[in-house]
Amino acid sequence: MKVTVLVGGVGGARFLLGVQKLLGLGQFGGGSDDGESAAHALTAVVNVGDDAWMHGVRICPDLDTCMYTLGGGVDPERGWGHRDETWHAMEELARYGMQPDWFGLGDRDLATHLVRTQALRAGYPLTEVTAALCERWQPGARLLPVTNDGCETHVVITDPADDSQRAIHFQEWWVRYRADVPTHGFGFVGSEKASATAEVTEAIAEADIVLLAPSNPVVSIGAILAVPGIRAALRSTQAPIVGYSPIIAGKPLRGMADTCLRVIGLDSTSQAVGAHYGARSGTGILDYWLVHEGEDAEVPGVTVHSGPMLMTDPAATAEMVRAGLELAGVSL
Repeated sequence: MKVTVLVGGVGGARFLLGVQKLLGLGQFGGGSDDGESAAHALTAVVNVGDDAWMHGVRICPDLDTCMYTLGGGVDPERGWGHRDETWHAMEELARYGMQPDWFGLGDRDLATHLVRTQALRAGYPLTEVTAALCERWQPGARLLPVTNDGCETHVVITDPADDSQRAIHFQEWWVRYRADVPTHGFGFVGSEKASATAEVTEAIAEADIVLLAPSNPVVSIGAILAVPGIRAALRSTQAPIVGYSPIIAGKPLRGMADTCLRVIGLDSTSQAVGAHYGARSGTGILDYWLVHEGEDAEVPGVTVHSGPMLMTDPAATAEMVRAGLELAGVSL
């Protein structure tokens, strides 16, 4: 079976662990570093909207979180970055007065960014660079950036300093301001010139099933969908598309999806998010939509099913994934 998953952030990485456990890949069974085994293959199409240049290096938070998580090296408490991290480089940068001083860059993590930056400046595309980095981590899945082109998420805010409106990078909005400033909109800078990679569109076209992880629908999945070529690939694939709601009892389990939804005028409900994605039978991308047990959602043209949606551990997440496969009539 070929499974393709659209993911972003810590929640998306943990969802991939559940897919791996169900398929017996990575830490949970056989399979090579690109996610292939005798029976199954897992491909993750990963958000790059959070990517940024900091201190002269290219940082790809969602790609790295997926790589570290699946490779067994993520910090278990934070859910991102290296385990056993140190911060000497940032401490020294602070002594020099270097900005930005609000973005934490661990010493071990810095090595990843230095390797990536050197390869990108040598002319290698991000897809190839990511594959090379994965040689070190052996994540048991093929991790594909949605595009090799720059496509960064920016946020329009009211500046607390002078009450003027300006656009800032998503990282500044989330890390520096903790999303706690008047926010007016999101934009995907560079999307008009970007395109989905051939590897990504092929992974969607050739999949037996496509899953939308319960990642932020605005700045994770939404940033992926903003890349030209993605919606067309989703709408044309023969594979069923199953989405998982990130909202439980009116709130996201982690992150700021509720804040993002409010900014774009949507309620923090599974029904609102499902309707935001829409049905493939109309102009949207969903065939099936899973919501937490006890919740109701009606999305015209989409088959909705409820069940346990708490990703407490890989085993529980694997059962979520299994429920989606069964709903779509796909057998292992």
